[in-house]
Amino acid sequence: MVVVGVGSNRGDSVAFVRAGIERLRTFAACDFRCSSLWRTSPVDCPPETDDFVNAVVAFEAVDALTPDALLDALKAIEREFGRELDPVRNAPRELDLDLLLFDSQTCQDEYLTLPHPRAVRRRFVLAPAAEIIPQLVWLGTGQTIAALLADLDDDADAQRVDPP
Repeated sequence: MVVVGVGSNRGDSVAFVRAGIERLRTFAACDFRCSSLWRTSPVDCPPETDDFVNAVVAFEAVDALTPDALLDALKAIEREFGRELDPVRNAPRELDLDLLLFDSQTCQDEYLTLPHPRAVRRRFVLAPAAEIIPQLVWLGTGQTIAALLADLDDDADAQRVDPP
């Protein structure tokens, strides 16, 4: 199963997230699942950063898709939606697409780390993911997404705002 985080905190974030989700459907062979939209507080962002709208999608990938090819495609989609390389880490953006898991594959290089190294500590990933794949065991943790969310010790805010 491929898991992708979708987020936005600039412009019409709800519309950007919904459009991003629709673009991701092209990579699914079957079993495309999408969480509700969530309004979440920013994490590791510059001061005064607006809240995010986030969602998570999970799907079985088309046969020829590789993690590197999907990451390239995700970055291209982000650019189509106006994302530019910003020297400020985690600056506001119209669309943010994060490759979180790709089946049971692991990778760690300068371009891609799988599974995503911070996803299991982020409510804006775990809350939406728990809606659609609560029993999925997160690679490398031995825990389900539901258990990871239940054990999360943070003060980040995440509120469901809209179905997809």
